[in-house]
Amino acid sequence: MIPPSNSITQLLRQLAAGEPRAAEALLPLVYEELRVLAARRLGGERPGHTLSPTALVHEVYLRFARDQSFAPEDRRQFFAVAARRMRQVLVDHARRRDAARR
Repeated sequence: MIPPSNSITQLLRQLAAGEPRAAEALLPLVYEELRVLAARRLGGERPGHTLSPTALVHEVYLRFARDQSFAPEDRRQFFAVAARRMRQVLVDHARRRDAARR
């Protein structure tokens, strides 16, 4: 079941306002949709990729946690930024793999 976007948007606003419990409440609401998004992103990658959708979601979540300036305005923007960060993780992963080959 997809949660109502207004509850996600409300939690994002609370998070931007510095509410400490907003992040804890947000993750369960967006986790499954992030996994679906990650699976789609990985679908275009080479066969036998070492990252799983779960690992990709966790890496993106860690990057969100480190980024103090991350403050999306609504659900749509949150998932757009998440998709972009997933792409960045995949590019970084490929660069590290290629560097290790050399």
